[in-house]
Order: sequence, then C-alpha cells, then structure tokens
Amino acid sequence: MTLSLPIQVYAFESSPVSDGGWEQLSATQRYYESHLSLLAEENGIPVADVSAVPMRQNVRGTVYQMAGVAGLATLPPARRKGYARALVTELLGQMRDAGNVVSALYPFRPSFYQRFGYVGLPRTRTAAFAPSDLAGLLHRELHGDTAWAPISAGYETYREFTLRLVAERHGFAVFPDSRAVQIRDSEDRWLVTARANGEVVGAATYRITGHGGDLVVDDLLTTGPLARALLLQFFARHVDQVARIVVTVGADETPELWATDLAVVIGARTSFPESPAPMARILSLEGIAGMAVGPGFAVVDVVEDPFIAGRYVLDGRTGHLVVHREQNLEPAATLTVPGLAGLIYGVLDPEDVVVRGLGAVSAEAANNLRAMFPRCTPYLFASF
Repeated sequence: MTLSLPIQVYAFESSPVSDGGWEQLSATQRYYESHLSLLAEENGIPVADVSAVPMRQNVRGTVYQMAGVAGLATLPPARRKGYARALVTELLGQMRDAGNVVSALYPFRPSFYQRFGYVGLPRTRTAAFAPSDLAGLLHRELHGDTAWAPISAGYETYREFTLRLVAERHGFAVFPDSRAVQIRDSEDRWLVTARANGEVVGAATYRITGHGGDLVVDDLLTTGPLARALLLQFFARHVDQVARIVVTVGADETPELWATDLAVVIGARTSFPESPAPMARILSLEGIAGMAVGPGFAVVDVVEDPFIAGRYVLDGRTGHLVVHREQNLEPAATLTVPGLAGLIYGVLDPEDVVVRGLGAVSAEAANNLRAMFPRCTPYLFASF
C-alpha cells in the first residue's frame, strides 16, 4: 500500500485517486499476497517496481511452474535511467532460482521484452454475432445440459474445470488459488456450465451490458464441439434480450464454422500499451527435459541471455526431449532465447527464426527442429 501501490496507480489507473478510490484499491491487495514484488529506490524513495505471479502453464502437454510478470512501472522523474531493465533482470533470476521453468507477460512494448528473451504468442479473438443466427441450435437435441448461476455460487466448479484444462491444453495458464478467487468475489459475472454424461465439459463467465445491448462472454472454455454447442444453445435463448453475443476464443478457433448462416465478425486488436498480445520465454532449458516432442536431434548454441546461454544437445528421438549441455560438438544452429521460445511454444518455424533475425539455422537443423517442435497454437487464457 505504501511502497508499490502508488507506483502502480500512477502507471495503470486514472489519477489522482480520491480517498474512496484508495479504499477500493486497498481492498484488492489481498489477492496479490502470493506475488513477488521488487522495488527500485532512488535516494530512499521507491520509484519503480515489478511483480511476478506464481502460476502454472501447459507447454506441449506438460504443466510447468510459470512466472507471470506484471506491473512493471517507473515514476516519471526516474524514467530512462535503467531501473526497469534492472528490475526485470533481477526478477527473472529470482523466479528461475525458485524453480519457474517458463514465464509469460502482456507487454507495454514487445520490443522491450524481446531483449529479455520473450517471443509473441497469439492474441485471443472475439466473435460477435446476433443471437438469432443461432436459432437452429435451439431445436437440436444435444446429449447434455447446462447449469446457470452467479459466479460466486458456481466458482468451485469453474475453478476445477480450468485446472482440468491446464493439464490438457497447450499454452493454458492458471493463477494461484489466492488470485483466482478474485473473479468469485467480484460478483459481476454469470457462469454457465455444460455437462455431458454427468461431467463438466464447458464453462463460460459472462455479463450483459443492458437490454438490447451485448452479452459479453469472457472466454468460451470447452473440451470439444458438443460442449461448445451446449453453451451456444444457452446463449441463443437471449434472442429477445440482447442484440449481440460477443465471445472471446483462442486463436485456433473458427467461429465462422460453428453454424450454418452464422454472420459473425471475428477480430483481434493488438495495440500498445492498452491491448497487447501475450509473450513468453523459457527460463530453464533443462527444466523442460521430458517434454513430449517429435523425432529429431540438434546441437544448438543459445546466445545473448544471462540465464540459459550455452551449447545444448536437444534430442527427441525417444519421443521425449533429452537436454544436456555439450561443448565438444559443433552447433548446427545459433538461437536467441526468443527464437528458442518461438520454436518450443510452436509459434515460429525455424525459417521464421532466421528471417526475423532471431537465430541462424542450417537446413539440416531446421528439419530436425521442425520435427521436434511442430507448429501448434498456444492459448494463454489467464490475463494479468
């Protein structure tokens, strides 16, 4: 409240803040008690800070400890003095030493964080359509049902489902329990869940902006087409109440194929600093050993990074990644950490790495790296 929060408020809130505003902000601080926050001081006065959220993330089927970096901010008199760089470097080192294997964030400027080893991940999409376009779903007999409740009443079911998805979906990340309950306590969302054979297969939190307005869905979380259809069928019942349904989905979704005659506007807006796409990096290459990969073998030099620079053998010939440091073999590829992270997260092909200046890769190494780390679309889900 006294050290970090004033910096955060100046950077990310409307300011100056009234006394009542400070009371509201202070009430939310209990959700951040699990965070690690670092401060930079100038003449004994806090002028910059950054925090890490202890999270978990699925990367190619394995769930790892993840550091979600948030709240990097510097007060105006202290800007352009290197405090932000020093804080991020120190924070990443501490999080790596604490066992975090990967890290993700939402950047105010991607080029700043690329220098710290981060690579861009896909932005979520929104799909907007009239509920009347889902009329065909209202007449379909689906083998499942839906349940509806305020999020405060259905939170435990929702949380359990997101924990299931983090074990199943590439890129998916979840907050610690202490932070996750904030959506329950806010009491500003409805929750609809879909069940099939007695099992929860889909969930979505949403709000309604007003009569004749929008039904805004935060994230359409499903295990497959049946769960999605059940949730959409529920939303279709709002045909005489709202003008539009606006749904947030992962980048691998194709809403235009959800139904016949569905007139849908699909969009993804990326701008800085207010609407960024997420970024991620690897904090420990040895930490991802055992990850399920395709067959391949490559010796790579990882460069320009204080945490994982070195020469490594990456061996996927058993179907699970073997990683060890190697000084005696000649490297077939030189990778920056953003280039390496782009391959592991499945957002870059080896050729992308080369053309974007994130590494140098021989033709043979490109084939092996492509086989080990085929393209796949991560869906981060958590927003922080």
